[in-house]
Amino acid sequence: MPVAGIDLHATYLVVTIVSNEGSILQKPRRIRNSEAGGLVELLEPHKPLEVVVEASGMWPWLFDRLDGPNIHVVLAHPKRLRAIADSKYKTDAIDAELLARMRLVDLVPEVFPKPPEQREQATLVRHRARLVRDRTMVLGRIHAELHSIGVTLPRGRLNTREGRDWVHTEAWPRLRPQQRLLIQTHERLIDQLSMMIKGLDKKVRSVGRRIPAVQLLETIPGIGPFRALLIATEVLPISRFKNPKHLVSYAGLAPRSSRSGQSVRYGSIPAGANRWLRGAFVQAALSHYRAAPDSWLSRFYEDKKERIGWRVARVAAARRLARATHAMLRSGQVWSNA
Repeated sequence: MPVAGIDLHATYLVVTIVSNEGSILQKPRRIRNSEAGGLVELLEPHKPLEVVVEASGMWPWLFDRLDGPNIHVVLAHPKRLRAIADSKYKTDAIDAELLARMRLVDLVPEVFPKPPEQREQATLVRHRARLVRDRTMVLGRIHAELHSIGVTLPRGRLNTREGRDWVHTEAWPRLRPQQRLLIQTHERLIDQLSMMIKGLDKKVRSVGRRIPAVQLLETIPGIGPFRALLIATEVLPISRFKNPKHLVSYAGLAPRSSRSGQSVRYGSIPAGANRWLRGAFVQAALSHYRAAPDSWLSRFYEDKKERIGWRVARVAAARRLARATHAMLRSGQVWSNA
């Protein structure tokens, strides 16, 4: 089957088609994304064929346009395509041809293409997560101004009416005019962000009620509608993870290891992983510890924390939680604290 390698950019793409024997069927051609109909016409005589494209932020529209009965679109993991990343001679034409040839010899690391509905869910939960992060950053700026005058407030209190009243009464006389203005404008930003987050929370609950896996994950103490939808969006279908180890690795919760003879050394967790899923499992493990301190997972975390410290223990607990999540989604069984 012929293979088309596509080097995709924001405004254009370069395509090269290689035969099953490795000969060039179509020399590199540059096509504007706004004229994608020309790409469809170019591929038509070579059907059935495979199309290989890196999983950048632009892939969804191309995947939806091409993938069908006679065209199989393969998403390539960009960070694992070392042959392209390490190449000293990089051009769009070379990258497109190399993608096609790597596919011919089965050297392309594939990425699961989320279907459109799942992409919508991912956009929803990631949008909500970013707004929460933005609100935290704004709160941090207010804390910084208070610290500059020797005033501290416990984390979280500043986002309450009581905390704001305290700032405007007790700390206000010590603040300079520009500091007061900064705090007032940041409080308005916090109010606006909080309103948007509240609206997204309603949408998250509405979407989650239609997904059985989300309802199943919500039986885990400490995992609410948002985190359950985020995890489900990133791991479904669970059948693509053959065993719990694959899910743990995908979430970036397995520490690096190096073997020399009979000696094995373990290091830190990898930076390149699904950061959304890793963050969700780590935070869920901590929330679970607070919600169900007597569960088997909480006891595991407590034991690890005493021996190796809370930083490593929370990752170990998140790893156990990921394994349990894999088993739950595979079997359909609800969470058990025992």
